[in-house]
Amino acid sequence: MASTLDLTPRTALARGVGSNADTTTPVYAYTAAGSAFQRATRPDYFGWLDHVRAAAGCTRPIRLAGSLYTVEPGTGRILDQRHTDAMPDAAIYKACGNRRATVCPTCAQTYQRDAFQLLRAGLVGGKGVPESVASHPAVFATFTAPSFGTVHARKVKRHTCRNRRRCDCRAEPCHARRDTGLCAHGRPAVCWARHETGDAVLGHPLCLDCYDHDHQVVWNIFSGELWHRTKQAAERWLAKLAQRRGIPRVELVTASGKTRKVAPVRLSPGKVAELQARGAVHFHAIARLDGVDGLDPDNVVPPPAGFTVDDLVDALRHAARQIAFHTPPHPDRPDGWPIAWGEQLDLEPIATDGTGEVTDSLVAGYLAKYATKSTEATGHTSTRLTADTIGDFADPDGDHTARLIDACWRIGRPTNAPVPLSGRPRERRPRPGFIERWECPDCGTHTRYRACPVCVAQRQAALDAEPSKPASGNPYTRLRRWAHMLGYGGHFLTKARRYSVTFQLLRDTRVQYRRHEHQDHEHPAASGPPVEQVDEDTTLIVGSLTFAGVGWHTSGDALLANTAAALARERRTTGREELAHELGTTPAGIASAA
Repeated sequence: MASTLDLTPRTALARGVGSNADTTTPVYAYTAAGSAFQRATRPDYFGWLDHVRAAAGCTRPIRLAGSLYTVEPGTGRILDQRHTDAMPDAAIYKACGNRRATVCPTCAQTYQRDAFQLLRAGLVGGKGVPESVASHPAVFATFTAPSFGTVHARKVKRHTCRNRRRCDCRAEPCHARRDTGLCAHGRPAVCWARHETGDAVLGHPLCLDCYDHDHQVVWNIFSGELWHRTKQAAERWLAKLAQRRGIPRVELVTASGKTRKVAPVRLSPGKVAELQARGAVHFHAIARLDGVDGLDPDNVVPPPAGFTVDDLVDALRHAARQIAFHTPPHPDRPDGWPIAWGEQLDLEPIATDGTGEVTDSLVAGYLAKYATKSTEATGHTSTRLTADTIGDFADPDGDHTARLIDACWRIGRPTNAPVPLSGRPRERRPRPGFIERWECPDCGTHTRYRACPVCVAQRQAALDAEPSKPASGNPYTRLRRWAHMLGYGGHFLTKARRYSVTFQLLRDTRVQYRRHEHQDHEHPAASGPPVEQVDEDTTLIVGSLTFAGVGWHTSGDALLANTAAALARERRTTGREELAHELGTTPAGIASAA
């Protein structure tokens, strides 16, 4: 076959093939590049790319199939109907929304940014939170777990680095002891190594047999109760302080019409849980001090005059040192395990004016970063464990993480003896037939049925709201459910109801923006609530969608979608940096061209 290529280079690439041969690399459809090439050469490629834009960067998007109806709100008349069979890939792609960065980095980044806005709004206002909260006393607190055994650690007495994340300072010896050589199990109880950042042994015990793994997993499961009691103790301390200063209590009217008196101050916290390398959880919290409005209890008002940041610091320090309790008895530990905070307690005032070392943006970014993490610091990542999979991760003689999982499964075993069927109480069965006519006390309906036919729907809804299984008397059964989390079963980001807005509000605002981002109109201010008014001529889109699958159809589709999303993120990041640079260098009094 004649070739149209030049005769350069002269070097032959293979036996019997000249340098001027038309050589084309074959594309195979079963490879990622081949499937991406086939998708990109289709005529509907750009339509498909716009169709998957909402979930382009997601690792495992959710595919939905069904019909979409355009309905007129006033009459309920269906104006238009679309089915997913007429769409690319016959499905609608929706992002998974996972918060863990190791599972889906794109969705975790969205969650992290929402968490940043949520936490920062509770400090400076905005998003529906009054801007007066910037004047409220606020503290950044870190509560740590106690010691359950000696672990390898990196200790730096004096930092000379500029960035703690990339600290390259010379560390002190891990555990330099001259009076102790071996532990009770014959292993070295000292460590003279100067560990570097990212060392694999950090957080691991010096002796696995000396370490109290049972106590640690029990502390993790009861850490939420410890935080709840600490918050209550701090509020009690503040209430007594207000009483000593002569500040009267505030009268509130309850929903039932009764009047009760409450303390004039209250605590509005927001916290994030972090799992350390040793597998113990500790909390980073933002504690804000608010007042109480007697006319509107949900209103966020400043605390009474005289309350400062020092009072809030004293209240949290007093609560952390005072609160301690024992867990219920367990067959392995009849006296229970003691639950209390560790010795390390860090309380730093937050400066919302940007003058101090700990600012609102710094704290919100720090907490939002940990909101996307889980057990990655321990080296263990898995889904919920069952009786079939527990053997792959739990080992009483294994490494540190395997022993923690084994402790969760062993302590969380059922401890009560099952009652035989002959000894269980029988449920009362109603007699067949009608009964005497009676009047329903709720709605006044006269009937001969044993249950009112009018109120049965409401009563059934109340029954459905109750738990299907009775509450277990053993509080340790939750350890098996959260064995993959090393015993911690709480949320990684929680807040008080009055601290800030919710994730749902931020997501609804984003949905409204995306629906109208191509329209030429003015959007509401960022500090106000989203527009909820719907015009009379507005149509509603009702979806009848079902689950069709998870993930992309081919690896080529994932490659193209993730590449397009990465380019879009890079453009947004560059634009944000340019805008920040322009706003920072624009002289005062001159409006920006953008």
